[in-house]
Amino acid sequence: MGELSVRELPLFPLPDVVLFPKEVLPLHIFESRYRIMLQSVLEADSMFGVIKWDPINKSMANVGCCAQVIKHQTAEDGRSTIITLGQQRFQVLEIVRSTPYYSAMVSWINDESTDNLQSLDSLKDSVTEALSDVINLSSKLNNTKKNLPDKLPNNPMELSFWIGAHLGGPVAEEQQRLLEERNTYKRLQREYEMLDHTRKQLAARTALKESLTDIKEN
Repeated sequence: MGELSVRELPLFPLPDVVLFPKEVLPLHIFESRYRIMLQSVLEADSMFGVIKWDPINKSMANVGCCAQVIKHQTAEDGRSTIITLGQQRFQVLEIVRSTPYYSAMVSWINDESTDNLQSLDSLKDSVTEALSDVINLSSKLNNTKKNLPDKLPNNPMELSFWIGAHLGGPVAEEQQRLLEERNTYKRLQREYEMLDHTRKQLAARTALKESLTDIKEN
């Protein structure tokens, strides 16, 4: 990502979309200002910032994730389909311009280093177990065959980003909080609480479903 900790980055504000590092985000580029942005991005280093836009308050989040264009295809009418990959997180220092597209001076964000790796590892295991239970219980409830992905990240920080990206439902506000969190332990702790809550709800629903089945069968 280069040695400079501060740089100018074109911004692509998206309503209720939160990109996490290492996640793939396909995008359709059709507005003329973003066509211009894409052209300049591809001529430079293929990097731009994806940042959450609040359409109600017409405001932009302060923290986003850098996206790297890894594939792009432009149709005859000028529209483009691109595949991007989340890179490093950034904080907006100041908006440099807003036309034809937003561009900002940003600084890169990293998680704080942690001293207690043992407790981080055991939390990571608890989170993985809770995630596994949630997947198994929801498979049971919906009669589907779903398993934990084979390539679940083993690194606690990467796992916390992966879970943040794969939260179900309309959860952009929560995802934004997880993206902004700079402590891996705290991010995993929050995810554990959410997964544990879901696990308990699913377990209760599964028990109810089973008891109703028993009543029907008897």
